Amino acid sequence: MSGHQARLDAIKAVIDYKPISAPLNFSETPTGELFGANVFSTSVMKQRLPKSVYKSLLKTIHAGAALDLSVADVVASAMKDWAIEKGATHYAHVFYPLTGRTAEKHDSFLSPSDNGGALAEFSGAQLIQGEPDGSSFPTGGIRATFEARGYTAWDVTSPAYILENPNGTTLCIPTAFVSWSGEALDKKTPLLRSMKAINVQAQRVLKLFGATDGAMVTATAGPEQEYFLIDRNFYYARPDLMTAGRTLFGAPSAKGQQFDDHYFGAIPERVLACMLEAEHELFKLGVPVKTRHNEVAPAQYEIAPIFENANVATDHQQLLMLTLDRVAQKYGLACLTHEKPFAGINGSGKHVNFSMGSATQGNLLEPGDTPHENARFLVFCAAVIRAVSVNAKLLRAIVASAGNDHRLGANEAPPAIISIFLGDQLNDVFEQIARHGEATSSKESGTLTIGVDTIPPLPKHSGDRNRTSPFAFTGNKFEFRAVASNQSIAGPLMILNTIVAESLDYVATRLENSTGDFNAAVQALLKEIITEHGTIIFNGDGYSDAWHKEAEFKRGLPNLRTTFDALPALVSEEAVELFTKYGVMSERETESRYEVYMEQYVNTVTVEARLTAEIAKTLIYPTAVRYQGELAGAAANLKAVGIEPDMTILNDLTAAVTGLQQSVARLEKLIAHEGHDLPSEAKHMRDAMLPAMLDVRGYADELEGLVADDLWPLPTYQEMLFIK
Repeated sequence: MSGHQARLDAIKAVIDYKPISAPLNFSETPTGELFGANVFSTSVMKQRLPKSVYKSLLKTIHAGAALDLSVADVVASAMKDWAIEKGATHYAHVFYPLTGRTAEKHDSFLSPSDNGGALAEFSGAQLIQGEPDGSSFPTGGIRATFEARGYTAWDVTSPAYILENPNGTTLCIPTAFVSWSGEALDKKTPLLRSMKAINVQAQRVLKLFGATDGAMVTATAGPEQEYFLIDRNFYYARPDLMTAGRTLFGAPSAKGQQFDDHYFGAIPERVLACMLEAEHELFKLGVPVKTRHNEVAPAQYEIAPIFENANVATDHQQLLMLTLDRVAQKYGLACLTHEKPFAGINGSGKHVNFSMGSATQGNLLEPGDTPHENARFLVFCAAVIRAVSVNAKLLRAIVASAGNDHRLGANEAPPAIISIFLGDQLNDVFEQIARHGEATSSKESGTLTIGVDTIPPLPKHSGDRNRTSPFAFTGNKFEFRAVASNQSIAGPLMILNTIVAESLDYVATRLENSTGDFNAAVQALLKEIITEHGTIIFNGDGYSDAWHKEAEFKRGLPNLRTTFDALPALVSEEAVELFTKYGVMSERETESRYEVYMEQYVNTVTVEARLTAEIAKTLIYPTAVRYQGELAGAAANLKAVGIEPDMTILNDLTAAVTGLQQSVARLEKLIAHEGHDLPSEAKHMRDAMLPAMLDVRGYADELEGLVADDLWPLPTYQEMLFIK
């Protein structure tokens, strides 16, 4: 096999790979016993806590009641004993700063005793509050460097768990993270506030429909996670992948995804073994993963859980990404969650399935068999439609990132235009309401006959699905498909909760103030909403140029193509008013998010630009020049013996080398640019830096197709995507 020696060594390592750990003894513990084994769950609490304490905690967890601080010492003692029995020596307050990653502060249970020994201690005060540094995380101006104090506060609604390590275990306690001045420095705190807001407004609507039990309405979520797995030998041989998470160079492989043969194909044995162990660990942590399969691109996969409380789903999603990464290392693999690690093939998203409901009323977005007769469902569904229509810019802004800019609108993911897909049945119901003021029928589901006697007729849904829609109704939930694969779902869920809370507030106020027949008031409200906001509904091909023109010029829907275009919506007057009205974020907290996300965009592109210049100068250019010398020497030798050489490849190579040199020089000048403020820097990244990086890449990828394979230093797309 030809190839550069470093690439050959990597390929040999893949071929000779042996798992680091022994295979799982998967039959040792049934899955039912395994699930939640490392979680301080309500069933564990019931066994270990006094009945009064247990009931008090349940009121907080399930009914949203204020936490009774007097129970903290009892809970802490039981939690400590349970954790020590499972081998824990430390506890950690786990929190989610504005980096979008998981952060942990670990402390030992042990404290020195008077007799020279040590005692295991864990008090209610230690459970409730921790104190990590509040200045070294992104704060968007909320905290200055010298203002270091920050607090983590126990989130009783998300269960504590044991994190295992070969050398011990740690008790992990999910927490909120706030500054000394009480402002949110994390993603969890605004999410919890938004969940409170949606409950308050949903209760008002439910009361109008006769549901007065007060059972807490909770937003629920089921986030699908797409990711790539490649061999770690290739990963470490690619400075761009290792540092930026995506390949900044790489010519297309002759075979990509054009055959569609990877999608739902048989999972490679090594990958499946990795998946099985990851699921094994996630089951122990109580993460209800349900689905696994090959995704569209070669080396791309998906894992998806079932629905949970939105806050718990968010914490579990962070655990899922950590677990995938840790387990992948044991199998010599690298887990890539970047939105676009490889150019020219399918990128990765994180489709967030969103709904809401309560223990007594069930799923409030469940249409039933005859949705035209289900007035309560239609009201809640119409509220979501109105929320998305009024706040489309906010939804686009909250999924904006440098990575997601490469994915959205790339004919593999939804466009940057926010629209709603309802499906045939629901679309027909709302069209009837718009035309006649009421709906009198619903399209039936029916059955699908295959035409083979041995295969029974299949139940057929009343409508198809639409993978090009960024916000699609999929039976009893909405699927927010524009969320980035590498981001926390806390932000998208916080926005969804807040805008739906505002819309439910609008609905409740209108119906509460109506006079006369309630059903007539409901029908009038539904007609008004669908008439005013029906432009957001689109059931066609979101990839088509025709839709982009129609959306922007005929319907007036915003098309915010880049992060720079989208982020200002976060600090618009309307957004600030929205967040403050429902107690989700103060004006200062809102502005801090804008600052942090804009800075992350600038920093991401800056790092990528520096890497592009560095790799081009130190790896690609020297390789190309060496080969240029070989070709020139060979041409000179041929001329010396009277043979006129074919100079085509040498000329093409020389032109590409010259182009590479010049494009790198232009890029380095742009890197040296200093903007006056974040917006001007971000605009510079979008308009100058990213196009300049593409110029460098264009010449480098051309050189990959010209330089001798035994000289090319970087693992190729063909090797990374197809060698397992």
